[in-house]
Amino acid sequence: MKNLISRLAGSLMAIALLASGCATTGVGSAGRQAGAQLPVSEQTPKNETEQRAKVHTELGALYFVDGRAAVALEEARIALSVDANYAPAYNLLGLVHMSLNEPGLAEGNFRQALRIAPGDPEINNNFGWFLCQNNREKQAMAHFALAANNPLYSTPTKPNTNAGICAIRMKDDKAAAAYLLEALRLAPGNTQAMYWLADMDYRQGNYAEARRWMSSIEKLQELDAMLTWLALRIERKLGNREAEFRLATQLRKRFAESPEHRLLSQGAYE
Repeated sequence: MKNLISRLAGSLMAIALLASGCATTGVGSAGRQAGAQLPVSEQTPKNETEQRAKVHTELGALYFVDGRAAVALEEARIALSVDANYAPAYNLLGLVHMSLNEPGLAEGNFRQALRIAPGDPEINNNFGWFLCQNNREKQAMAHFALAANNPLYSTPTKPNTNAGICAIRMKDDKAAAAYLLEALRLAPGNTQAMYWLADMDYRQGNYAEARRWMSSIEKLQELDAMLTWLALRIERKLGNREAEFRLATQLRKRFAESPEHRLLSQGAYE
């Protein structure tokens, strides 16, 4: 426990970067990473009670990142025993229950967080992502808008990215492109937005444009299995057999256990 606390300050910075959806957002990341943000509050605690609740919530977030959901839940509950109106703790509970596939509990906690802090952009972003993942895309868009339009929000690129992904789920590519391009305007290194733009161009047959997005991603991060698979299929469509072979070799050597490698083995390119 002491070692964990001693790591807290540096780890919270890592959490904030991981969750922010900005330039550091890797796309192994791109489609699989949840679009939610961990509750690392940017606000200065008003008093000692709120400070204690904040510490337990952020410890819970650290445990959550470490894959220890049960301990994260306990830390969030301790935070609420200290301050029953600390919205970020309910936000954390929502995220953990969402990860545990407990939608009823997740929604209840997100809604409680919003009752306490209705304008909080981080909570609105997270609840929007929850709604989008549960086939309630239209409701989700309103929460993404609230988050993105909050002038005090430090990472508006994230709800714009999430809105783009949600619009794709609604089969509205025009709206999706607008959201994703806005996300990139706000954070030019947002590789998650680039991935979805590349995927959308691929689906629409704009293979040269899809390749351009993939090239931009490759300048910022190493390709994971999902990115390699999309790049391979783009090169295949463009008739670049040398690049296709190179990417297929990478997929076989580096990601032999991945779903993408199984698709390659099956010849299931579409």
